[in-house]
Amino acid sequence: MTEHEELLMLRSLAAKQAQELEASKKIIQKRDEKIRRQNIQIDNMIQALLHARKKLFGPSTEVTQTDGQLSLFESVQELAEQLNLSKEKITVKPYTRTPRQPGVRQEMLAGLPQEVEEYVLPVDEKCSVCGGEMKVVGKRVVRTEVEFRPAKLILKQIVQQIAKCTECGEEHSPNEKCHFQKAAVPVPPLSHSISTPSLVAQIMYQKFAMGLPLARQEKDWFRLGLVLSRSNMANWIIRCSQEWLEPVYWRSHEKLLECGLLHMDETRIQCNKEEGKLPSSESFMWLMRSAVSENIQGAFFYYSHSRSGGNARKLLDGFKGYLITDAYAGYDKVPDIKRALCWAHCRRYFVESIPLDTKGKEIPGSKGAEGREYIDLLFKVEDEIKDLPYEEKNRSVRMRHSQSLMPFGRG
Repeated sequence: MTEHEELLMLRSLAAKQAQELEASKKIIQKRDEKIRRQNIQIDNMIQALLHARKKLFGPSTEVTQTDGQLSLFESVQELAEQLNLSKEKITVKPYTRTPRQPGVRQEMLAGLPQEVEEYVLPVDEKCSVCGGEMKVVGKRVVRTEVEFRPAKLILKQIVQQIAKCTECGEEHSPNEKCHFQKAAVPVPPLSHSISTPSLVAQIMYQKFAMGLPLARQEKDWFRLGLVLSRSNMANWIIRCSQEWLEPVYWRSHEKLLECGLLHMDETRIQCNKEEGKLPSSESFMWLMRSAVSENIQGAFFYYSHSRSGGNARKLLDGFKGYLITDAYAGYDKVPDIKRALCWAHCRRYFVESIPLDTKGKEIPGSKGAEGREYIDLLFKVEDEIKDLPYEEKNRSVRMRHSQSLMPFGRG
Protein backbone atom coordinates (compact mmCIF):
# COMPACT_ATOMS: atom_id res chain seq x y z
CA MET A 1 0.00 0.00 0.00
CA THR A 2 1.42 3.26 -1.09
CA GLU A 3 1.66 6.30 1.11
CA HIS A 4 -1.08 8.02 -0.88
CA GLU A 5 -3.51 5.11 -0.47
CA GLU A 6 -2.77 4.95 3.24
CA LEU A 7 -3.54 8.67 3.54
CA LEU A 8 -6.86 8.23 1.72
CA MET A 9 -7.80 5.35 3.98
CA LEU A 10 -7.05 7.41 7.10
CA ARG A 11 -9.12 10.31 5.78
CA SER A 12 -12.03 7.94 5.07
CA LEU A 13 -11.74 6.44 8.55
CA ALA A 14 -11.67 9.93 10.13
CA ALA A 15 -14.75 11.00 8.17
CA LYS A 16 -16.57 7.86 9.21
CA GLN A 17 -15.67 8.42 12.87
CA ALA A 18 -16.82 12.05 12.57
CA GLN A 19 -20.17 10.88 11.20
CA GLU A 20 -20.51 8.34 14.00
CA LEU A 21 -19.60 11.00 16.54
CA GLU A 22 -22.20 13.39 15.09
CA ALA A 23 -24.80 10.64 15.16
CA SER A 24 -23.90 9.88 18.77
CA LYS A 25 -24.26 13.57 19.65
CA LYS A 26 -27.72 13.65 18.10
CA ILE A 27 -28.72 10.52 20.01
CA ILE A 28 -27.43 12.06 23.24
CA GLN A 29 -29.26 15.33 22.52
CA LYS A 30 -32.49 13.45 21.85
CA ARG A 31 -31.98 11.46 25.03
CA ASP A 32 -31.27 14.63 27.03
CA GLU A 33 -34.37 16.28 25.59
CA LYS A 34 -36.42 13.22 26.45
CA ILE A 35 -35.03 13.23 29.99
CA ARG A 36 -35.75 16.96 30.28
CA ARG A 37 -39.34 16.44 29.16
CA GLN A 38 -39.74 13.51 31.50
CA ASN A 39 -38.40 15.59 34.40
CA ILE A 40 -40.87 18.35 33.57
CA GLN A 41 -43.65 15.77 33.39
CA ILE A 42 -42.56 14.30 36.73
CA ASP A 43 -42.48 17.78 38.30
CA ASN A 44 -45.95 18.50 36.92
CA MET A 45 -47.24 15.19 38.23
CA ILE A 46 -45.70 15.88 41.64
CA GLN A 47 -47.31 19.33 41.71
CA ALA A 48 -50.65 17.86 40.63
CA LEU A 49 -50.34 15.23 43.36
CA LEU A 50 -49.43 17.83 45.99
CA HIS A 51 -52.33 20.07 44.97
CA ALA A 52 -54.71 17.10 44.96
CA ARG A 53 -53.50 16.10 48.43
CA LYS A 54 -53.92 19.69 49.58
CA LYS A 55 -57.50 19.76 48.28
CA LEU A 56 -58.36 16.43 49.92
CA PHE A 57 -56.60 16.77 53.26
CA GLY A 58 -55.67 20.45 53.53
CA PRO A 59 -57.80 23.32 54.82
CA SER A 60 -60.98 23.89 52.82
CA THR A 61 -60.60 27.68 52.86
CA GLU A 62 -58.42 29.62 50.43
CA VAL A 63 -56.82 31.85 53.05
CA THR A 64 -53.49 33.35 52.03
CA GLN A 65 -50.47 31.66 53.62
CA THR A 66 -48.17 34.39 54.88
CA ASP A 67 -45.41 32.31 56.47
CA GLY A 68 -42.29 33.26 54.55
CA GLN A 69 -44.27 34.02 51.42
CA LEU A 70 -43.03 37.11 49.57
CA SER A 71 -43.47 38.07 45.94
CA LEU A 72 -41.62 40.71 43.93
CA PHE A 73 -42.48 43.06 46.77
CA GLU A 74 -40.83 42.68 50.15
CA SER A 75 -44.19 42.23 51.88
CA VAL A 76 -47.89 42.53 51.36
CA GLN A 77 -47.86 45.59 53.61
CA GLU A 78 -45.36 47.31 51.33
CA LEU A 79 -47.55 46.56 48.34
CA ALA A 80 -50.54 47.98 50.19
CA GLU A 81 -48.60 51.18 50.86
CA GLN A 82 -47.73 51.51 47.19
CA LEU A 83 -51.38 51.12 46.27
CA ASN A 84 -52.38 53.74 48.89
CA LEU A 85 -54.68 51.22 50.55
CA SER A 86 -53.23 51.76 54.01
CA LYS A 87 -52.97 55.57 53.87
CA GLU A 88 -56.60 56.38 54.48
CA LYS A 89 -59.28 54.66 56.44
CA ILE A 90 -62.88 54.45 55.36
CA THR A 91 -65.38 55.67 57.90
CA VAL A 92 -68.49 53.53 58.13
CA LYS A 93 -71.49 54.69 60.11
CA PRO A 94 -71.54 52.60 63.28
CA TYR A 95 -74.37 50.19 63.79
CA THR A 96 -76.26 50.68 67.05
CA ARG A 97 -77.47 47.43 68.48
CA THR A 98 -80.52 47.10 70.68
CA PRO A 99 -79.41 46.63 74.29
CA ARG A 100 -79.33 42.96 75.12
CA GLN A 101 -81.15 41.51 78.03
CA PRO A 102 -78.79 40.19 80.67
CA GLY A 103 -77.94 36.56 80.22
CA VAL A 104 -77.93 34.24 77.23
CA ARG A 105 -81.08 32.45 78.33
CA GLN A 106 -83.20 35.61 78.40
CA GLU A 107 -82.08 36.55 74.88
CA MET A 108 -82.76 33.02 73.62
CA LEU A 109 -86.30 32.97 75.05
CA ALA A 110 -87.22 36.58 74.30
CA GLY A 111 -89.22 35.77 71.14
CA LEU A 112 -91.46 33.10 72.67
CA PRO A 113 -95.03 33.83 73.78
CA GLN A 114 -95.29 33.94 77.55
CA GLU A 115 -97.78 32.61 80.04
CA VAL A 116 -97.79 32.85 83.82
CA GLU A 117 -98.76 29.82 85.87
CA GLU A 118 -99.39 30.95 89.42
CA TYR A 119 -99.85 28.67 92.43
CA VAL A 120 -101.72 30.17 95.38
CA LEU A 121 -102.25 29.07 98.95
CA PRO A 122 -105.65 27.73 99.99
CA VAL A 123 -107.92 30.34 101.59
CA ASP A 124 -108.04 28.41 104.87
CA GLU A 125 -104.26 27.85 104.99
CA LYS A 126 -102.96 27.95 108.60
CA CYS A 127 -99.46 28.48 109.94
CA SER A 128 -97.60 25.19 110.04
CA VAL A 129 -95.78 26.31 113.21
CA CYS A 130 -98.42 27.84 115.48
CA GLY A 131 -101.70 27.37 113.58
CA GLY A 132 -102.32 31.13 113.15
CA GLU A 133 -103.99 32.95 110.25
CA MET A 134 -101.86 33.53 107.07
CA LYS A 135 -101.66 36.83 105.13
CA VAL A 136 -100.29 37.07 101.56
CA VAL A 137 -97.18 39.33 101.55
CA GLY A 138 -95.77 38.78 98.05
CA LYS A 139 -94.85 36.48 95.19
CA ARG A 140 -91.63 35.10 93.75
CA VAL A 141 -90.62 33.55 90.42
CA VAL A 142 -89.57 29.98 91.11
CA ARG A 143 -88.28 29.11 87.62
CA THR A 144 -88.72 29.68 83.91
CA GLU A 145 -89.37 26.68 81.69
CA VAL A 146 -90.36 25.91 78.11
CA GLU A 147 -93.38 23.72 77.50
CA PHE A 148 -93.89 21.82 74.25
CA ARG A 149 -97.45 21.53 73.03
CA PRO A 150 -97.83 18.94 70.28
CA ALA A 151 -99.49 19.96 67.04
CA LYS A 152 -103.17 19.25 66.70
CA LEU A 153 -105.52 18.86 63.79
CA ILE A 154 -108.86 20.62 63.53
CA LEU A 155 -111.70 19.49 61.27
CA LYS A 156 -112.99 22.75 59.85
CA GLN A 157 -116.19 23.14 57.88
CA ILE A 158 -116.38 26.02 55.43
CA VAL A 159 -119.90 27.45 55.62
CA GLN A 160 -121.03 29.98 53.05
CA GLN A 161 -123.81 32.41 53.84
CA ILE A 162 -126.44 32.96 51.15
CA ALA A 163 -128.65 36.04 50.94
CA LYS A 164 -131.79 36.60 48.89
CA CYS A 165 -132.80 39.94 47.41
CA THR A 166 -136.01 41.21 48.96
CA GLU A 167 -136.98 43.07 45.78
CA CYS A 168 -136.17 40.73 42.91
CA GLY A 169 -138.97 38.32 42.04
CA GLU A 170 -141.70 40.46 43.57
CA GLU A 171 -144.66 41.74 41.57
CA HIS A 172 -143.51 45.37 41.58
CA SER A 173 -139.88 44.46 40.70
CA PRO A 174 -138.62 44.71 37.10
CA ASN A 175 -136.68 41.48 37.74
CA GLU A 176 -139.00 38.52 37.57
CA LYS A 177 -136.53 36.01 38.94
CA CYS A 178 -135.28 35.87 42.50
CA HIS A 179 -131.65 36.81 43.00
CA PHE A 180 -129.29 35.14 45.48
CA GLN A 181 -125.77 36.23 46.50
CA LYS A 182 -123.16 34.15 48.27
CA ALA A 183 -120.41 35.25 50.65
CA ALA A 184 -116.85 35.19 49.29
CA VAL A 185 -115.02 31.99 50.22
CA PRO A 186 -111.22 31.42 50.03
CA VAL A 187 -110.16 29.27 47.10
CA PRO A 188 -108.90 25.84 48.24
CA PRO A 189 -105.44 24.72 47.11
CA LEU A 190 -106.99 21.64 45.49
CA SER A 191 -110.62 21.21 44.56
CA HIS A 192 -112.59 18.29 46.02
CA SER A 193 -109.89 17.68 48.61
CA ILE A 194 -109.55 17.94 52.39
CA SER A 195 -106.20 19.69 51.93
CA THR A 196 -105.60 23.21 53.24
CA PRO A 197 -102.67 25.58 52.62
CA SER A 198 -101.35 24.97 56.14
CA LEU A 199 -101.57 21.18 55.80
CA VAL A 200 -99.83 21.02 52.42
CA ALA A 201 -97.21 23.55 53.58
CA GLN A 202 -96.41 21.40 56.62
CA ILE A 203 -96.03 18.29 54.45
CA MET A 204 -93.68 20.14 52.08
CA TYR A 205 -91.70 21.61 54.97
CA GLN A 206 -91.21 18.23 56.62
CA LYS A 207 -90.31 16.62 53.29
CA PHE A 208 -87.91 19.15 51.77
CA ALA A 209 -86.67 21.28 54.67
CA MET A 210 -86.42 18.60 57.35
CA GLY A 211 -85.77 15.60 55.07
CA LEU A 212 -88.62 13.55 56.52
CA PRO A 213 -89.86 10.92 54.02
CA LEU A 214 -93.56 10.67 53.30
CA ALA A 215 -93.62 7.17 54.76
CA ARG A 216 -92.65 8.55 58.18
CA GLN A 217 -95.00 11.47 57.82
CA GLU A 218 -97.78 8.99 57.17
CA LYS A 219 -97.18 7.53 60.66
CA ASP A 220 -96.97 10.97 62.27
CA TRP A 221 -100.31 12.04 60.80
CA PHE A 222 -101.85 8.75 61.93
CA ARG A 223 -100.71 9.45 65.52
CA LEU A 224 -102.49 12.80 65.29
CA GLY A 225 -105.69 11.05 64.18
CA LEU A 226 -105.54 11.56 60.40
CA VAL A 227 -105.29 8.67 57.94
CA LEU A 228 -103.24 10.22 55.12
CA SER A 229 -101.46 7.94 52.66
CA ARG A 230 -98.05 8.75 51.23
CA SER A 231 -99.43 8.52 47.68
CA ASN A 232 -102.04 11.13 48.53
CA MET A 233 -99.38 13.44 50.03
CA ALA A 234 -97.19 12.97 46.96
CA ASN A 235 -100.10 13.91 44.73
CA TRP A 236 -100.77 17.03 46.79
CA ILE A 237 -97.12 18.10 46.56
CA ILE A 238 -96.99 17.62 42.79
CA ARG A 239 -100.30 19.35 42.05
CA CYS A 240 -99.73 22.30 44.40
CA SER A 241 -96.22 22.76 43.01
CA GLN A 242 -97.52 22.82 39.46
CA GLU A 243 -100.63 24.93 40.05
CA TRP A 244 -99.44 27.37 42.75
CA LEU A 245 -95.66 27.43 43.05
CA GLU A 246 -94.52 27.04 39.44
CA PRO A 247 -96.13 30.32 38.25
CA VAL A 248 -94.34 32.15 41.10
CA TYR A 249 -91.12 30.33 40.19
CA TRP A 250 -91.14 31.49 36.55
CA ARG A 251 -92.34 34.96 37.52
CA SER A 252 -89.26 35.38 39.73
CA HIS A 253 -87.15 34.36 36.73
CA GLU A 254 -88.79 37.04 34.59
CA LYS A 255 -88.11 39.71 37.21
CA LEU A 256 -84.43 38.70 37.46
CA LEU A 257 -84.02 39.15 33.71
CA GLU A 258 -85.01 42.80 34.17
CA CYS A 259 -81.88 43.42 36.28
CA GLY A 260 -78.79 45.10 34.93
CA LEU A 261 -76.28 42.84 36.72
CA LEU A 262 -76.61 39.12 37.40
CA HIS A 263 -74.41 36.38 38.85
CA MET A 264 -74.65 32.89 37.41
CA ASP A 265 -73.02 29.53 38.05
CA GLU A 266 -73.71 25.85 37.58
CA THR A 267 -72.78 22.99 39.89
CA ARG A 268 -72.87 19.22 39.63
CA ILE A 269 -75.63 17.36 41.43
CA GLN A 270 -76.47 13.68 41.61
CA CYS A 271 -80.13 12.74 41.37
CA ASN A 272 -81.04 9.16 42.29
CA LYS A 273 -83.86 7.12 40.75
CA GLU A 274 -84.43 9.53 37.89
CA GLU A 275 -86.17 8.03 34.90
CA GLY A 276 -83.84 7.49 31.96
CA LYS A 277 -80.64 8.20 33.93
CA LEU A 278 -78.20 6.05 35.87
CA PRO A 279 -77.82 6.89 39.58
CA SER A 280 -74.09 7.45 39.03
CA SER A 281 -74.59 9.97 36.22
CA GLU A 282 -74.24 13.68 36.84
CA SER A 283 -76.78 16.42 36.43
CA PHE A 284 -76.42 20.15 36.99
CA MET A 285 -78.10 22.81 39.08
CA TRP A 286 -77.95 26.23 37.46
CA LEU A 287 -78.12 29.22 39.79
CA MET A 288 -78.93 32.79 38.84
CA ARG A 289 -79.08 35.60 41.36
CA SER A 290 -79.24 39.38 41.33
CA ALA A 291 -76.33 41.56 42.41
CA VAL A 292 -76.46 43.52 45.66
CA SER A 293 -76.77 46.73 43.64
CA GLU A 294 -80.12 45.68 42.18
CA ASN A 295 -83.50 46.69 43.56
CA ILE A 296 -84.72 43.13 43.03
CA GLN A 297 -83.04 40.67 45.39
CA GLY A 298 -83.64 37.06 44.50
CA ALA A 299 -82.19 33.74 43.38
CA PHE A 300 -83.38 31.27 40.74
CA PHE A 301 -82.47 27.57 40.64
CA TYR A 302 -82.85 25.46 37.49
CA TYR A 303 -82.22 21.71 37.25
CA SER A 304 -80.87 20.26 34.01
CA HIS A 305 -79.39 16.99 32.80
CA SER A 306 -76.48 18.74 31.09
CA ARG A 307 -74.07 21.64 31.33
CA SER A 308 -74.67 22.63 27.73
CA GLY A 309 -74.42 26.28 26.84
CA GLY A 310 -77.93 25.95 25.44
CA ASN A 311 -79.22 26.04 29.02
CA ALA A 312 -77.48 29.37 29.59
CA ARG A 313 -78.91 30.72 26.33
CA LYS A 314 -82.40 29.56 27.33
CA LEU A 315 -82.28 30.92 30.89
CA LEU A 316 -80.82 34.29 29.80
CA ASP A 317 -83.09 34.82 26.81
CA GLY A 318 -84.01 38.51 26.83
CA PHE A 319 -81.29 39.58 29.28
CA LYS A 320 -79.21 42.55 28.06
CA GLY A 321 -77.08 43.46 31.07
CA TYR A 322 -73.81 42.41 32.68
CA LEU A 323 -73.32 38.74 33.61
CA ILE A 324 -70.68 37.70 36.18
CA THR A 325 -69.59 34.06 35.82
CA ASP A 326 -66.52 31.88 35.85
CA ALA A 327 -64.61 31.27 32.61
CA TYR A 328 -66.94 28.51 31.37
CA ALA A 329 -67.22 28.81 27.59
CA GLY A 330 -70.89 27.78 27.60
CA TYR A 331 -71.90 31.36 28.43
CA ASP A 332 -70.34 32.51 25.14
CA LYS A 333 -73.45 31.14 23.42
CA VAL A 334 -75.61 33.82 25.08
CA PRO A 335 -76.08 36.81 22.76
CA ASP A 336 -76.44 40.49 23.71
CA ILE A 337 -74.82 40.24 27.14
CA LYS A 338 -71.69 41.82 28.60
CA ARG A 339 -69.63 39.13 30.31
CA ALA A 340 -67.61 39.83 33.44
CA LEU A 341 -65.45 37.22 35.15
CA CYS A 342 -65.51 36.40 38.85
CA TRP A 343 -62.53 37.51 40.95
CA ALA A 344 -62.94 34.54 43.30
CA HIS A 345 -62.56 32.09 40.41
CA CYS A 346 -59.62 34.06 39.05
CA ARG A 347 -57.95 33.94 42.46
CA ARG A 348 -58.44 30.17 42.56
CA TYR A 349 -56.44 29.77 39.35
CA PHE A 350 -53.58 31.77 40.87
CA VAL A 351 -53.71 29.63 44.02
CA GLU A 352 -53.58 26.41 41.99
CA SER A 353 -50.56 27.69 40.06
CA ILE A 354 -48.44 28.25 43.20
CA PRO A 355 -45.75 25.54 43.38
CA LEU A 356 -45.61 23.39 46.51
CA ASP A 357 -42.70 21.71 48.26
CA THR A 358 -42.69 18.06 49.31
CA LYS A 359 -44.52 18.97 52.52
CA GLY A 360 -47.33 20.63 50.62
CA LYS A 361 -46.36 24.17 51.62
CA GLU A 362 -46.19 26.97 49.12
CA ILE A 363 -42.84 27.91 47.62
CA PRO A 364 -42.42 31.71 47.97
CA GLY A 365 -41.74 34.13 45.15
CA SER A 366 -44.05 32.73 42.48
CA LYS A 367 -46.18 34.73 40.08
CA GLY A 368 -49.22 32.86 41.35
CA ALA A 369 -48.61 34.17 44.88
CA GLU A 370 -48.11 37.68 43.53
CA GLY A 371 -51.41 37.59 41.63
CA ARG A 372 -53.22 36.25 44.67
CA GLU A 373 -51.85 39.10 46.80
CA TYR A 374 -53.18 41.68 44.36
CA ILE A 375 -56.64 40.10 44.52
CA ASP A 376 -56.46 39.86 48.32
CA LEU A 377 -55.88 43.61 48.45
CA LEU A 378 -58.91 44.11 46.23
CA PHE A 379 -60.96 41.93 48.58
CA LYS A 380 -59.61 43.94 51.52
CA VAL A 381 -61.05 47.14 50.05
CA GLU A 382 -64.39 45.43 49.39
CA ASP A 383 -64.50 44.10 52.93
CA GLU A 384 -63.88 47.58 54.38
CA ILE A 385 -66.69 49.17 52.38
CA LYS A 386 -69.24 46.35 52.56
CA ASP A 387 -71.52 48.35 54.90
CA LEU A 388 -71.52 51.50 52.75
CA PRO A 389 -74.40 52.32 50.37
CA TYR A 390 -73.80 50.98 46.88
CA GLU A 391 -73.63 54.45 45.27
CA GLU A 392 -70.92 55.55 47.70
CA LYS A 393 -68.97 52.34 47.15
CA ASN A 394 -68.95 52.69 43.39
CA ARG A 395 -68.56 56.43 42.87
CA SER A 396 -66.14 57.44 45.60
CA VAL A 397 -64.28 54.60 47.30
CA ARG A 398 -63.72 52.25 44.37
CA MET A 399 -62.82 55.05 41.98
CA ARG A 400 -60.36 56.51 44.48
CA HIS A 401 -58.56 53.22 44.98
CA SER A 402 -58.60 52.33 41.28
CA GLN A 403 -56.81 55.63 40.49
CA SER A 404 -53.91 54.58 42.68
CA LEU A 405 -53.20 51.73 40.24
CA MET A 406 -52.75 54.06 37.26
CA PRO A 407 -48.94 54.54 37.62
CA PHE A 408 -48.44 50.77 37.49
CA GLY A 409 -50.58 50.43 34.38
CA ARG A 410 -48.83 53.27 32.53
CA GLY A 411 -45.34 52.20 33.42
